[in-house]
Amino acid sequence: MDQKKGKSRIRGIIILVLLAVMLVSGAMSIRSWMEDKRTREEYERLAELARETTAQPSTEAETEPGTAEPETEPYVSPINFEELMRENPDTIGWIRVPDTNIDYPIVQGTDNDFYLNHDFYGKESIGGAIYLDFESQGDFVGRNNILYGHNMKNGSMFKDIVKYKDEEYFMEHQDITVYTPEREYHLRPMSVLYTEPTGMRRKTKFATEESFQAYVEEMTKGCSFAQIPEKPLEQLWSFITCSYEFNDARTILYAYEVTEE
Repeated sequence: MDQKKGKSRIRGIIILVLLAVMLVSGAMSIRSWMEDKRTREEYERLAELARETTAQPSTEAETEPGTAEPETEPYVSPINFEELMRENPDTIGWIRVPDTNIDYPIVQGTDNDFYLNHDFYGKESIGGAIYLDFESQGDFVGRNNILYGHNMKNGSMFKDIVKYKDEEYFMEHQDITVYTPEREYHLRPMSVLYTEPTGMRRKTKFATEESFQAYVEEMTKGCSFAQIPEKPLEQLWSFITCSYEFNDARTILYAYEVTEE
């Protein structure tokens, strides 16, 4: 009889433990879902805010008879940076890749830690934000513009960067645009690979032109496919996200600017 009571008690304890695990797991799932929902809604609101540009570039230049050709109209960004900077003064740009989920503001902090787990508004968030390496130049005129974003299971942030490891996807998503208040950069993917997060991958300063070109060549080695431009690069753009080929792996998409001839 005592043996039966003992077994019954153990069974009851096991059931209670399982129920507790299920409750904790359910609570964590709900919390994760709510966090994803909040983050998605915030970035959707930001995208709407960014599109509400207060001024538009002129489409026709007025000239008077006998006068010289008009000066080029000043650039007016399609992104409303004035509003975005009111929300967060760390705003330095906006990245958009058509036919992907990548459509986000870019921020830059004083280190690479804060925006790893804080969103655009500075709230703690597992999704973090899209941010420029604090050692890259904030106006994007440096040699290596390094941008980070999480590889989120819900498809947000830089999840789509990982998809560039598929050659068909790589070739079908050739347009990457980075907007700033002063201009916009039209980028083309050059190569993609997964690798270890070594310090060399975030080098931003180079003593000579030759050392920079050698760096570009070294960083893009080991890619199964690539489209390397014939002309030497003036800048390298590095898009970095988490990867899972091995512990602490990173996927890096390298890109370069394309200009109209």
